[in-house]
Amino acid sequence: MPSRKVSFFIILLPVVLMILSVVAPYISLPKKITEFFVFIGSPVIALLISCFAAFYLLGMRQGINKKMIKKLTDDSLLPVGSIILIIGAGGGFKQILIENGVGTAIAQMAEHISLSPIVLAFMVAGLIRIATGSATVALTTAAGIVSPVIQHMSGVNLELLVIATGAGSLMFSHVNDAGFWLVKEYLGLTVKETFKTWTVLETLLSFIAFGFALMLNMFL
Repeated sequence: MPSRKVSFFIILLPVVLMILSVVAPYISLPKKITEFFVFIGSPVIALLISCFAAFYLLGMRQGINKKMIKKLTDDSLLPVGSIILIIGAGGGFKQILIENGVGTAIAQMAEHISLSPIVLAFMVAGLIRIATGSATVALTTAAGIVSPVIQHMSGVNLELLVIATGAGSLMFSHVNDAGFWLVKEYLGLTVKETFKTWTVLETLLSFIAFGFALMLNMFL
């Protein structure tokens, strides 16, 4: 059996490589060394290096031959193949909706609605999240809509505005969200069960966080 140190080394290796790629450009290093760190710290390369390190430290060094390592690798990839395919399809569907301008259309509609900035941020983020499946797009779009509105208002609590926007971006995760399929496949649930658990959980979190933001806004 490998030691605890070796096990932790394998787990932390990709994280350390990625951190190095971020830090390297800000350190006074020769250009080629910086480029090298950035290259080995890119997610795909960092994970590939970690896989090779695992093959050696957890396999060959422990007396496991190449055929057994290949078999273990094949057996490990089989269960995740369908998960990766479905997650990729979900992400692709989300990107199609984004490229078709669904988020932009919702943003343009929201600009003509007269609401409290906190409510507006929550609604816009929620609608874009439901339409596109992307929390990132929901956050950035809602922030872009609300920011010019609050410039002409006084007494707006920016911290609560951020909470409301984040709460909206969690709203109703469903089939156009890659995370929905990740939870479904990883936990072995049906689509119906995923709606009953993951979607309900995300929506509850969204409304609870929004409710707290509204309550705090009344007292701050």
